[in-house]
Amino acid sequence: MILLPIFLNRAVLPWYLSTNLTDVSTTVKIYGQRFGIEAMFKDCKTGGYNLEGSQASPDRLVRLILLIAIAMTSAWLQGQKTQFSRQQSYVCRPSDLNRNRKRHSAFWIGLYGYNWIISLNGCQDLVLEMMAAVRNKQAFYQQGVMAMMLIQQPL
Repeated sequence: MILLPIFLNRAVLPWYLSTNLTDVSTTVKIYGQRFGIEAMFKDCKTGGYNLEGSQASPDRLVRLILLIAIAMTSAWLQGQKTQFSRQQSYVCRPSDLNRNRKRHSAFWIGLYGYNWIISLNGCQDLVLEMMAAVRNKQAFYQQGVMAMMLIQQPL
């Protein structure tokens, strides 16, 4: 077993990864993939779905986990599609230039896109009224409508 101290760009203290791999870049890549899974587990446990507090029977827990997996996969696929069509700037904040990692995962972009469409549809009358009052913003509004149509297309 090897103990690798790894310094990341913003890290004050190094990470110590215990591994049987000898290549540092491979080790960091594998641990990076694992951290993506850890975020999903956090969402399932305490971060949002509260599985630990559900007190569900084992049978019901399996059903809940299956539903969560379907919902997360759907959001991830929607986020991937939104990123591929380069429409993520409409649904979430852009990344900072100083960041070495992207701000939002495909999962969150998919969720934000869904929320953006719902909120835009809920305010449609108000938005149209505002667009009638401020004609010089019409082109930007049309770009947003086009982005919404691209995001709403089926996978």
